[in-house]
Amino acid sequence: MGVKIDSAMVMAAGIGKRMRPLTATRPKPLVRVAGKPLIDHSLDRIEAAGIGHVVVNVHYLADALEAHLAAQKRAFDIVVSDERDQLLETGGGMVRAAPLLRGDPILIVNSDNIWTDGPQDSILNLARHWDGDRMDALLLVIRQASATGHRGLGDFHMDPMGKLSRRKPGRIAPFVYTGVQLIAPRLLDGAPEGPFSTNILWDRAIAAGRLYGLSHLGQWFDVGTPASIAPTEAALGEL
Repeated sequence: MGVKIDSAMVMAAGIGKRMRPLTATRPKPLVRVAGKPLIDHSLDRIEAAGIGHVVVNVHYLADALEAHLAAQKRAFDIVVSDERDQLLETGGGMVRAAPLLRGDPILIVNSDNIWTDGPQDSILNLARHWDGDRMDALLLVIRQASATGHRGLGDFHMDPMGKLSRRKPGRIAPFVYTGVQLIAPRLLDGAPEGPFSTNILWDRAIAAGRLYGLSHLGQWFDVGTPASIAPTEAALGEL
């Protein structure tokens, strides 16, 4: 077990409806939190983990996001996966970007959350726990009670071996997906065409007993609305 991650994808194509009015004039990944755009928090973590190749998908106000990415001075190269013609959602976005990605597994990161590491670098901890013989995806999850700014009933149950199962309708589940995961390229095999949610791929992996989780030991902030920015900044300022 344990691998080197060769490439990462940052999901940055969404329209950001919940972040209005801040997203009326800028894409959500460029909304500033704690002194820098949201996407830079994700790129900082990817750079710290030593990953050398990053793909970012773009759709809404794509020119502004591409200009920001072009100005980056990073230890990795950045390639854009262009979704200007059609917003493909999370699953479709990964399928579109797949030819631009390299290695196995691949890191996938949402651009609208911020996390701090616990005792270990969270991305490298995912890599240490990766087992391609057993897993199609390994999700970084956090206990709902520690999911700062998150509103919801939880996403998953996790057994002692780390295997994930869905929250039952009308019930609560103890773990929330942080927006950070490792996937095997085979997760995308036979995927639907066009726009679709990653949930379709996860459900298929659950049915095969190949969706796993790893509990995040640092802090995590769901920065999805304008109201979530100030509390996130206050908490980060206390660290």
